[in-house]
Amino acid sequence: MSQLIISVSGLRGIVGQTLTPEVAMRYTAAFAASLPPGPIVVGRDGRTTGGMLADAIRAALVAVGRTCIDAGIASTPTVGVLVRHVGAIGGIQISASHNPPEYNGIKLFNADGRVIPADEGAAVIERYRAGAPAWVGYQRIGHVSEAIDPAEAHWQLIRDTIDVEAIRRCRFKVLLDSNHGAGSILGARLLDELDCRTTLIGAQPDGLFEHRPEPTAENLAGVLRAIVEAGAQIGFCQDPDADRLAIVDEQGTYLGEEKTLALCVDHVLRQQSAAGRSPAAIVTNCSTSRMSEDLAMKYGAPFFRSAVGEANVTAVMQEHEALLGGEGNGGVIDPRVGLVRDSLVGMALVLEAMATRSLPVSKLAAELPKYEIVKAQAKLEPAHLSAALAALEQHFGDATADRMDGLRLDWPGKWLLVRSSNTEPIVRAIAEAATSAEARRLCDEALTVMATAAA
Repeated sequence: MSQLIISVSGLRGIVGQTLTPEVAMRYTAAFAASLPPGPIVVGRDGRTTGGMLADAIRAALVAVGRTCIDAGIASTPTVGVLVRHVGAIGGIQISASHNPPEYNGIKLFNADGRVIPADEGAAVIERYRAGAPAWVGYQRIGHVSEAIDPAEAHWQLIRDTIDVEAIRRCRFKVLLDSNHGAGSILGARLLDELDCRTTLIGAQPDGLFEHRPEPTAENLAGVLRAIVEAGAQIGFCQDPDADRLAIVDEQGTYLGEEKTLALCVDHVLRQQSAAGRSPAAIVTNCSTSRMSEDLAMKYGAPFFRSAVGEANVTAVMQEHEALLGGEGNGGVIDPRVGLVRDSLVGMALVLEAMATRSLPVSKLAAELPKYEIVKAQAKLEPAHLSAALAALEQHFGDATADRMDGLRLDWPGKWLLVRSSNTEPIVRAIAEAATSAEARRLCDEALTVMATAAA
């Protein structure tokens, strides 16, 4: 990522090098030019460079004649909720998600409070690359107003989807690691509202990360120990903008991000079944664990896959009026709250599952389908991709092939996905099977076949 990375949903780069105030202002102006009249919400995670970029973005919006509603430091899902709550025409979140501190980025939302779809994003990119913004004269400049308690509407929506009293009666001991990102703002409040006895790590949203931002087992080694030392019944670990959630059990065992969505899927489908309601659809992207698909089958719920990317997941969710969706990176999407990956939703649903079933999270996780995921990558020039995927499909002729996003190959109890990178001349292989050895074999065999085809 030595260059500015621009995708259909936003951009990301190194502050002061590829991502400068000028870039942020031009990109913001290009986004605003694609929208009808109306206010635009601006929020940011706790990164140290967020304030500077927020100043530039607010200035750009005012300079093109827009009203800007400033949410200050807020999680990405909170910004999505706020867009709908105030009737804004769009939103901008300043965040580089789980990237290192030298990075920052811009994520764009439409009036539905969801990440903009590909066609809208492509139009923004075209305007950004076309040239100078259309600044307005002094008679038409916009203005900035501050959002009052930006997280309140988000909390109210979450509260209305869960059995608050059941959770309160348990008085769970919880450790929340927000790692100095935006998640603590509503995360600490949510746990307090649910009468949890909470230990907070990295509660100050100042971007001074205590460990690498991505909530992986390796990066959370110190947090795992802290959970045991605190006697916590569960640990919640957020990424800096709080759209991803990793879970740690009461024994300090890292359950990870893939199981976050599966735990929530099992819970909401179990609730529907117990209430005698016809199960609604579940949606995940094509690189997410099969656990959710197996759970949908168990409860008789329709299941659908999307291409990789949050905007793709939410589009399929809307098409099928899904009950729940998300991605295997710990991103749970509950349309009752918003169409954005939401760590706060994940926290609330898992606490409700623990409360209503009187089980520790380790037991809930032990009930999930058992799979192992392995990921690998190799260099491959884009010109060789088509031949490599064709060779792969022919080699694994006994699999069910899907070209929705790269090439996905499915067998009973296992699958393989091969996709090209959007930013580098590489391909990524992801495989899931009952054992890590089998998943590794699938990845290694796939990369060998593609290397031979490209030779």
